[in-house]
Amino acid sequence: MALATKQDAIIPGAQSRKARKGWKRYSNRLFYLFVAPWVLGFLLLTVIPFVYAFVMSFSNFDGIAIWRWVGFQNYVELLSDPLTYYSLSRTLLFMVITVPVSIIGGLGLAVLVNRQFKGIGIFRTIFYLPSVVPIVAAAIIWRSVFARDTGALNALLEHVGGPTITWLIDPTAFYALILMTLWGIGGGMIISLAGLQGIPQELTEAATVDGAGSWQAFSTVTLPLLSPIIFFQIVMGVIASLQTLIQPLLLADTGNTAANGSIPHSNYLYMVHVYEQFFYSQRFGYGSALLWILFAVILLFTLLVFRSSTFWVYYEVDKETA
Repeated sequence: MALATKQDAIIPGAQSRKARKGWKRYSNRLFYLFVAPWVLGFLLLTVIPFVYAFVMSFSNFDGIAIWRWVGFQNYVELLSDPLTYYSLSRTLLFMVITVPVSIIGGLGLAVLVNRQFKGIGIFRTIFYLPSVVPIVAAAIIWRSVFARDTGALNALLEHVGGPTITWLIDPTAFYALILMTLWGIGGGMIISLAGLQGIPQELTEAATVDGAGSWQAFSTVTLPLLSPIIFFQIVMGVIASLQTLIQPLLLADTGNTAANGSIPHSNYLYMVHVYEQFFYSQRFGYGSALLWILFAVILLFTLLVFRSSTFWVYYEVDKETA
């Protein structure tokens, strides 16, 4: 035993070779055994449904029994359907409003709470809590706030002499949807706060010493260093806003006229149109074609954001050098 130890000490790399030799008892099959659950889940829950939905978009499948190959008929029909263009335009408007406002609002809150004083954790928690409230609970809360006769918002307007507004029907339903969506900007606040706390304080102090004011230091030092964080939030915000569905469904006032008797026309977003084709009209093939068009739109906007990032996103380490 002592001789073997002495030999390992004399011969360079003997211990590393011995360690590598010891690992040979683990075959490659063990690796595949460990990754098998993920691979099976990816194939069964992602790849196969992905391919199935693509094939279904070329059929007239009704969800039960009817299945006939119709080729590109679904795509031709949706491109000539006024509801497709209307719902897509409402979704793009929703995206253009909510994504910038949520990012700017979250950054503003992050700047406010990026301070060290007693009780700052309480303020951060209060601002962050709405973003973790389940969406069903949030919809119930906001429906009670927007209620015409018993809502808190109308009670406040009446108190200051304002008119009573029916928030949950056209045309104000769209504004109610935006307010409900922006209620959860605390999630963006946490991301921006993490970015702010990762910026060295010495850089801001150096800019101040050179004569820069508070806004100049923020715009020339802080914002460029936060640009990767903002870039991430834009990409995720665009993807999420284009897929918005649950909010307009839960916020709808079922007692008023709208699409299929529930959803206001101003809140008729693209995913609402897809939802109605699937579950009201039983047009699974047509709905799948709509989803593939949405996939193309999301991909297009994501690529545009990535291409534009070369002009405004600053990385501390050059990507080519890295």
